[in-house]
Amino acid sequence: MFAYDRKRIRNFSIIAHIDHGKSTLADRLLELTHTVEAREMQEQFLDNMELERERGITIKARPVTMHYQAKDGEIYQINLIDTPGHVDFSYEVSRSLSACEGALLVVDAVQGVQAQTLANVYLAIDRNLEILPVINKVDLPSADPESVKKQIEDVIGLDTSNAVQISAKTGLNVDQVLEKILTEIPCPKEPIDSSLRALVFDSHYDPYRGVLVYIRVVSGEISKKSLIRFMATGKHFEVNDVGIFTPNEKPTEILRPGEVGYFVANIKNTADVKIGDTVTMHKFPAANPLPGFKIISPVVFAGIYPVDSSDFEQVRDALAKLQLNDSALHVEQESSLALGFGFRCGFLGLLHLEIVFERLSREFNLDIITTAPSVIYRFMLNDGTILNIDNPARYPDPSFIEYVEEPWVKVHIITPSEFLGGIMSLCTEKRGSLTKTETMSASRLLLTYSLPMNEIITDFNDKLKSITRGYGSFDYENDEYKKSDIIKLEIRVNEEPVDAFSCLVHRSKAEAKGRAICAKLKEVIPQQLFKVPIQGAIGGKIVARETISALTKNVTAKCYGGDITRKRKLWEKQKEGKKKMKEIGKVNIPQSAFMEVLKAE
Repeated sequence: MFAYDRKRIRNFSIIAHIDHGKSTLADRLLELTHTVEAREMQEQFLDNMELERERGITIKARPVTMHYQAKDGEIYQINLIDTPGHVDFSYEVSRSLSACEGALLVVDAVQGVQAQTLANVYLAIDRNLEILPVINKVDLPSADPESVKKQIEDVIGLDTSNAVQISAKTGLNVDQVLEKILTEIPCPKEPIDSSLRALVFDSHYDPYRGVLVYIRVVSGEISKKSLIRFMATGKHFEVNDVGIFTPNEKPTEILRPGEVGYFVANIKNTADVKIGDTVTMHKFPAANPLPGFKIISPVVFAGIYPVDSSDFEQVRDALAKLQLNDSALHVEQESSLALGFGFRCGFLGLLHLEIVFERLSREFNLDIITTAPSVIYRFMLNDGTILNIDNPARYPDPSFIEYVEEPWVKVHIITPSEFLGGIMSLCTEKRGSLTKTETMSASRLLLTYSLPMNEIITDFNDKLKSITRGYGSFDYENDEYKKSDIIKLEIRVNEEPVDAFSCLVHRSKAEAKGRAICAKLKEVIPQQLFKVPIQGAIGGKIVARETISALTKNVTAKCYGGDITRKRKLWEKQKEGKKKMKEIGKVNIPQSAFMEVLKAE
């Protein structure tokens, strides 16, 4: 058994692009250290969410403690904090890295360095972590580990002379990775004093025990019956239970400096736990908190509404529980004329939005719809006030607007060189400008573009993947706000504005977007007994129009023989009725129409 010794603890995480074999490597490490019994083992063991297994991506950071007897005969405690690979979850990655001393950089020997690998490696370099390059999938016939090593040296600037070449699937050389972790990654630093300081890097809600708080202890000790305090919120609690993850929760007596584990303390209110907070003793608190991670501001906004308005409370509770282990999710209440009461939520990107939507409907069995994603525009008014607006319903009177600024992002695209032409025309269509082109290898390029945020949040990734046949990858970072000609496109159905379909767009794209929405609405709104005009308007100018023709009833079917005037009389009567109906008639837009229009965009 492992007897506590700070010098024999190693904390590390794994950084990789999606599909480069991170979860498979974690599986092999669990097997080699006998953390999970062979009969319980399944592929992607740490990806235990149904959604993660289905899509083959990691969404949540999962910690696990392994004990390993090294070749020198000593037993080491190795804490792996598994991290997601997708750029939308970079916040999860930054949290995991704050709790570690080192990271494995896993790169696919066939695909080489990808855009999201770069983004996550820079996060690790910023935190001064020891990075070990690992080249995976060397058993594949098309693997080229030497050129991948060269790419890592040229693009990232890491020394790859000690890189381990492995195959996580077959288990080739994985034992070397374990030995490298022990020799290359430093042990946790010597605590500066004995007062308790523990970094909260995650949490989740357990319906029976309340909030489970995941911590990395930096100094001091935490055990059952400790009276602890959260330094950001100032709330204090008595600890009922402490333990480690093996990968399931396993209670222990005490957590000491350098260890990673969890505690339970009857915390019922989800707002009391802030990710990145420091836990200390209530009686003898630490003088200052640990440096947390910077709170990442949301980039994409969308409304989430219950399909049935009586589910509003459940949606609110579900969002609060999701925020516990996904603190990058931003939630505020709002209401819409068409959709009733709901929430305006901020996300780190489109995949993040999609995953939150899926988790709400699966884990909490909720029927919800989302509105089209949008970004925050900055409006400068004539009197000098600045408004941040992401919702077209809050669009100010155009006569008061001095100018509008929209967010731009710096996009890094890594692509095989033969797709350069297609990518350039895609970025030009999205109002982008090329800032630089770098050659990564004989056949691969790294392009840096400046693009407006609202152009990449809808379908940029899908189009990039189809142009490059899946070989291109992209990653973006926020850049700056620039002046732009942003206007409100208002959609009217039967002369009534429908704010759920209205949006803020660039003037050059407004007409095309208006036409697309009107055409889609014509397909999905059922016919009424009167003509229904659907219009796209900018201010007072109509830029797009479609008309849903009326349902007709043959009122003259019962007239046979006789004079034409009998039929005319009936037609006139029908015309009067239709005219009256048009004045008082209301068009009910079905729920499915909202979903269809969002897909159309």
